[in-house]
Amino acid sequence: MTLVAVGFLLVVAYRQTLADEPSRSQARAGLVAQIEQRQTETDRLTREADRLRDEVARQRDAALTDKDAARLRDMEAATGLARVRGDGVEVRVDDAPDAVDAVTGAGKADLGRVLDRDLQDIANALWSAGAEAIAINDQRLTATSTIRAAGSAILVDFRPVTRPYVVRAIGPDDLKKDFESSGTARLFRALVDDEGMSFDVREVDDITLPAASEPQLRFATPSPSAATPTPSKSEGD
Repeated sequence: MTLVAVGFLLVVAYRQTLADEPSRSQARAGLVAQIEQRQTETDRLTREADRLRDEVARQRDAALTDKDAARLRDMEAATGLARVRGDGVEVRVDDAPDAVDAVTGAGKADLGRVLDRDLQDIANALWSAGAEAIAINDQRLTATSTIRAAGSAILVDFRPVTRPYVVRAIGPDDLKKDFESSGTARLFRALVDDEGMSFDVREVDDITLPAASEPQLRFATPSPSAATPTPSKSEGD
C-alpha cells in the first residue's frame, strides 16, 4: 500500500511538473529577450562612449604640447584607458561538449566547464609571461578589473562574457612560448586530455584591444566632525 501511495505521489508530481513547464519556458524566454535587449543597448552606449572618448582625446591633444600629449597617451595605454595595437597571442578556451545538460541547458559542476578562476589564471599567466595589455571577449583588463562568477555566468568588470572565451594579449615576441611553458597552460592541456575541454593558443599579428571603461575610483577622507583625540598625561606629568 505504501509503494502504491508513493507511486501515486510521484505521478502527480510529474504531471504537475509537465503542466508548469510551458509557463517556466515562457518566463525564461522573456528574461532572455530582456537580457539581449539590455545587452544591445549597452553595446550601443559603449560605442557612443568610445566615440566621445576619441573626440575628447583629440581636443586634449590639440591643447597640449606634442611631448605632453605623447606622454599622456603612453600612460593611458599602460593603464588600459586607451586602445592599443600590436602583435600578440590569442587564447581560446571553451567548455567540454558534455559540460552542459542537454535537457535543461544548465551547466554541470565538473572539470569540463570553464570557471571564472580559469580566466583569472589565464590572465595572470599572460601577465607573468610579459603581456602588456589583455582583453577577455573584448573586455579590456586594468589594475582594478574583476573576473567573477554570478550563478553560471562569468562577469568581467560586471559585464557578462559568453563562451567560447577568447583572451587576447599584446606583448613581446616570446609571449606565446613563455605562456605555453607556464603551469596554467600545462593544466589546461591536461583538462583537454582528461575532460574534453577546448584550449587553443596561437600567435596573432596586428590586433587591436579596446580601451577599458572609465574606472569608478573611490577613496576615503577624514570626517570633519571627527574630534582629534587628546593625548593622555602620564603619571609623572
